Amino acid sequence: MKFRITPLNFASAFFVFLAVYIWLYGAGIAGVQYQQLHLGNQIVWIFLLFAFVIFVMDLMFRNFFPDTKKVWVIELSFMALAVIIFLLVRK
Repeated sequence: MKFRITPLNFASAFFVFLAVYIWLYGAGIAGVQYQQLHLGNQIVWIFLLFAFVIFVMDLMFRNFFPDTKKVWVIELSFMALAVIIFLLVRK
């Protein structure tokens, strides 16, 4: 099987890196002054779930579009659309 590097490969590697980093060093919540929240494990599992979902979507895009150039265009468009939707919903 031919290995192709795509934008979603970088995104899933980034989420796995964040999960490992938070698992090792913990996560701090900005704005919490009076209580210490321990959400490290939940955040790690959420990032691992994101990485798995992105990995599956990358496999689907690769099967639908055999040309590497088309896969890059489609995946970059998908990532841009996800960022735009996130910024619109964010408030």
